[in-house]
Amino acid sequence: MGASVSLSPSRFQPTRKTLLYAALLLNGELAAVLFYFAVSSSVPTDPVILAYPFVWINASIWAVSRVDLPDASRRQRLLALGVGLAYFLLLGGVGGIYMFHGAGLGARISWLSPGWGPAFVYSGASLTVSLLPFKVVGYATLAYLVAATVLDAAKTGVAGLLGLLACVSCTWPIAATVFTGAFGSASALAAAAQNEPYGLSTVVFVSSVLLLVWRPTR
Repeated sequence: MGASVSLSPSRFQPTRKTLLYAALLLNGELAAVLFYFAVSSSVPTDPVILAYPFVWINASIWAVSRVDLPDASRRQRLLALGVGLAYFLLLGGVGGIYMFHGAGLGARISWLSPGWGPAFVYSGASLTVSLLPFKVVGYATLAYLVAATVLDAAKTGVAGLLGLLACVSCTWPIAATVFTGAFGSASALAAAAQNEPYGLSTVVFVSSVLLLVWRPTR
């Protein structure tokens, strides 16, 4: 898009304070998992599966702490909010958070392991919603980062907003999610531990976060 790309090491270099908070966060997540299996009848089978949600959540926390919304007018902020919301809904649709069909089973809480759950599941006559914590947090983070990118692009006027349409870091999560797939139904929730594509989905998510924090469109 004609702009030079410079990667600032300070954007990714952790401070001692960040490392301390990260250690406390990881210890808390480990304690939550151990407590879950201590009080439930579930038996852990694959620690990698248990770790996927925390990769999403921790990457989200890191990204939001690194990226602030640029100063902008009220109109530009409303535009960014609208784009971010539309982006979240699009990711939620292709990522399985909601789908427009259902079995009429009603609402329930699925008590999966931390990160995967507790998940709110609703199945109506024409709508199914599966709110896995790490998916909701992850997609909300991507929407926030896209909104920040929109505000950056708005500073350069129409040319910047048009250039945003060619933003690889914005379109990559959507295209990759379509190809890697994700579960959304209540029956698939029960089979989460056997869903191998989550390894690839996690790589896609983390790379998307890194790109949007870096923002090559600038």
